[in-house]
Amino acid sequence: MERIDHLEHLDKHLVDELAQVARETIREELREQTRKQRRTAMLYAASGALALYAGAALALAVGLALGIGLPDWAAALITAAILGVLAYVLRGAARPHPRPADHGHPARHGGADAAQPPPVVPPAGAATGLGAPYPPMPATPPDEAPRPGGIDPEAPHHRA
Repeated sequence: MERIDHLEHLDKHLVDELAQVARETIREELREQTRKQRRTAMLYAASGALALYAGAALALAVGLALGIGLPDWAAALITAAILGVLAYVLRGAARPHPRPADHGHPARHGGADAAQPPPVVPPAGAATGLGAPYPPMPATPPDEAPRPGGIDPEAPHHRA
């Protein structure tokens, strides 16, 4: 019995030692990855700051060039308008575009027609008005997806 207890103690010691080695290895790998990512982030930040200053210098040059033939306030106003239009265009380019499957459904994107369901068109040759053979189907609200199996979890459950 004493020999089995001794082997158990060795197993625990071995497991603890392996866990310690694994922790140290993972820590070192994470440090190395973090160091690389920190360097990359600093380079991106420096690049962005320099691009900001380059853009400011370009805006100043445009304003000064316009100031040759116009009053200074008009040149500054035109430069500001140009920068505003560029900002608007870039903002639109940064927005995610809808997927091709969603093009025909403006209600899904919260557009002006979002509150109105799409019109129901009866099949060709179907009678319309009262007593129509094909009654219009209610539209599913755009924010509510149809449930699998047509089960409504909020409907009362009746057991026979």
